Amino acid sequence: MTARESGDAVVKAAAALQEAAHYGVPCAPVRSLLPEADVETAYAVQRLHFERAVAEGRRPVGRKIGLTSPAVQHQLGVDQPDFGTLFADMAVPEGQPIAPGRLLQPKIEAEVALVLGADLPHREPTVADLLRATAFALPALEIVDSRIVNWDITIVDTVADNASCGLFVLGGTPVPLDRVDLRAATMNLTRNGESVSRGTGADCLGSPLTAALWLASTLAGLGDPLKAGDILLTGALGPMVLAGEGDEFTAHIEGLGTVTAAFASAASEGAGA
Repeated sequence: MTARESGDAVVKAAAALQEAAHYGVPCAPVRSLLPEADVETAYAVQRLHFERAVAEGRRPVGRKIGLTSPAVQHQLGVDQPDFGTLFADMAVPEGQPIAPGRLLQPKIEAEVALVLGADLPHREPTVADLLRATAFALPALEIVDSRIVNWDITIVDTVADNASCGLFVLGGTPVPLDRVDLRAATMNLTRNGESVSRGTGADCLGSPLTAALWLASTLAGLGDPLKAGDILLTGALGPMVLAGEGDEFTAHIEGLGTVTAAFASAASEGAGA
């Protein structure tokens, strides 16, 4: 594929994903439009999406890390995580129901969020650098979504699709890192009161801090380092689960507390109209 053909493919893939999001109808996998297994070109699609979003006035507020589970990496044939951009309009306050139809194919996972108080510009950051730069941690729920029909994705599809970003909910009580052992912290996610996902910090690349270091190093190498104020969703602590209308999810992460996300039902939306 020539450089021109590659550029045309990036534009076509971005257009397909944008159309799916706009009309609420998932599209066919975009990997058929891009060079096979070419993650770099997939990130070019993501970058085009980012530039258009910023031009439309959307405000980037951080990053998410995906593919932190060895099982999921094996499934997609990769040996490292991926990343996407978080925008302010993706943040859902606790207690605010998520309206039906806002997402196409939502799934949910519990994560540790880190909020930076300082920049991380180094290509080889240390754990000490990360600890000094992190203002606090929060429990978080990421509601992932795919613009690809039936979640029929490879690494190329999910990277192009902004790492399958959807929405996110942050807990409201910040915890300094010297008060919690993130690697050993246990997580329990319930749906309507029933436990549906369990894990520990060690299930996220060995530790959420390890995931954050990978992201800091990767972005610094790309010339786009993490900055003070950035929110980092560090990756799932347990299996993701399907989310449907009327569901309420609560994640408890040891040392960080709880965070809740609720999905409104069409009936309740109509009753409130």
